[in-house]
This record gives sequence, C-alpha cells and structure tokens, in this order.
Amino acid sequence: MATGLLRRGMSRVPGQAAKLLRSRAHATGAQSSEVNSEVAKTLKTFSIYRWNPDNPSKPELQNYQINLKDCGPMVLDALIKIKNEMDPTLTFRRSCREGICGSCAMNIDGCNGLACLTKIPSGESSTVTPLPHMFVIKDLVVDMTNFYNQYKSIEPWLKRKTPPPTPGKEIPQSKKDRAKLDGMYECILCACCSTSCPSYWWNPESYLGPAALLHANRVGLYKLALRLKSHPIQAYSCEAIASRVFWMLPHLVKDMLYCHHVNLVERVEVCASLWISDSRDEYTKERLDAVCDEFKLYRCHTILNCARACPKGLNPGKQIATIKQRHIADAI
Repeated sequence: MATGLLRRGMSRVPGQAAKLLRSRAHATGAQSSEVNSEVAKTLKTFSIYRWNPDNPSKPELQNYQINLKDCGPMVLDALIKIKNEMDPTLTFRRSCREGICGSCAMNIDGCNGLACLTKIPSGESSTVTPLPHMFVIKDLVVDMTNFYNQYKSIEPWLKRKTPPPTPGKEIPQSKKDRAKLDGMYECILCACCSTSCPSYWWNPESYLGPAALLHANRVGLYKLALRLKSHPIQAYSCEAIASRVFWMLPHLVKDMLYCHHVNLVERVEVCASLWISDSRDEYTKERLDAVCDEFKLYRCHTILNCARACPKGLNPGKQIATIKQRHIADAI
C-alpha cells in the first residue's frame, strides 16, 4: 500500500511541473508581446530628402527608423541621431539648437520651420525635405545666395545725412522709439517666410520677399504729417483727404469726416507717429523709392503664409502693409 501511494505521488509531480512550466511559458510570451508592442510604439520612421551633386540622379526619399526613447524630443535631435549612428552622409545645417541662428530651417511634414524648435510629430512617420523652391546644394542644404543678395539690396544698416549728436558714440534712442521696433528686429533670416510665399516662388529674382521687406520697414522712417504740412491745408477738404487715405487710415476716417481744418494735421500726426520704425535713420524717402515698384513690393498679395511659417512669431505681412501705406502717404 505504501508503495502504491509513493508511485501515485511520484506520477503526479511531473504533471504538476508540466502545468507550471506551461503557465510560465504563457506568461513569458504575453510579456514579450507587450514589450514588442511598447517598442513598436516608440519606433518612428523619418522619410528624408536625399540628393547628392556628386551622383546627380533623381532625388529620393530615404527611410530611417529610430527609437524615440533613445532620442531627444526635437526633429533636429532625430536628424543628429541618424547622422551619428546610421548614415554619416546625411547633410543638413545646424548650429545653435536654440532657435537663434536660423540655420536648421527646413520643411517638416509640409510646414516650414526650424528643426531645433519643432517637436517630433506624433504618428508612425514624418517627411523632412529642404525649404521649397530653393536650389538644393545637397540633401537638406539649400542655396541661400539669392535670399541674402535681396537682403543686402535694401541696405539693412542705419544711414544718416547728419553726423551723430556725439561723434564716436552710439545714437541715443528713447524707450518709446525702441519699442516700435518690436516685431521686426527679432528676425533671424532663416527664410522660412519667404520660401512659404507663392509670390516668392513665382518671382524669386524680382520680388524681395517677406524677410527682406520686413527689414526694409525696420530701418525706414516716415511721418505722414510732414507731408501734409508741406501743402496748404486749405487746399484739401476733409472729405478729399479722407478718401485718399481711406484704406490706409480707416481708424482716422471717422474723425476726419467730422473734424474741420483746425486740428486735422495734429490728428494725422498723432496716428502717423505710430508708424515710426527706426528714429535714427534719415533715408526714408530713398528707401521707399528703392522698394516701391510693381515687383519688389507689390507682388505681395497678403496671402500671409509668412506669418504662419515664422518660427519667431513675427508678422512680415503686417510690415509689408505698413510700407504700402507709407508709399501711398508719400503721394499725398
């Protein structure tokens, strides 16, 4: 009897061990599938524009898959990881990694922006291409020569007809005048705005583009009141002046229609003083004459892609409208 019990006990042990092993195997398989699914969630494919001038075949999109757990949060982090660990031939510009230099401007999933400021988009894949409608030097590097030549053409430095108040010293500027440059001086010349503009695509050799025109307005100086004071105020009726500047000064039209000749110049001067861009520059008329033609300025059709594309949150379209307003004011 004891021998039978011993045999039955011995026969049960292997069966229980087998069940235990099967349960452990099942748990291990479930855990491994969970791990695989988690890894799949962190994998992302980047389709990157590739073109090599040494092998001038058709450009192509090359796929790279990276694990986001081993990568920083920005698109530039992904590009650096691909270049350092997967493909050292991948070429792109970068420098500050803080949105200051503008070097890493490119098109990410159809939108112009800085790779260092653009977070890696959600989703399984993203496409990275050069700035649109620019000559490509290699991969994501574009030729900025025409863009910089247009910037140079507006002479983006202070020009004066009189010597500074104190020779050898900087020209003083009040806090109020300095505040009027906000929204212009922050431009980093990344070309995101210009290369997002259809007018710039169609006329790259003649239209200055949003970036250059923004800087043209930044160094300009104009007062509408000075032009009004150069003509006898009695020569114009309130209605005539209002009709001339109707689209240019809509917030003044109502006052003009109800005021008489007494305070008209003062009213216009108060508003026009808001248009001062840089109080230290003295070549406003020459600058206006240089940019105000059919192609350089008036090819802007206020599509405002530039405002959406600017990584610094600027509005070049607004500054271009200001230049147009000044041009019309100069004809009064």
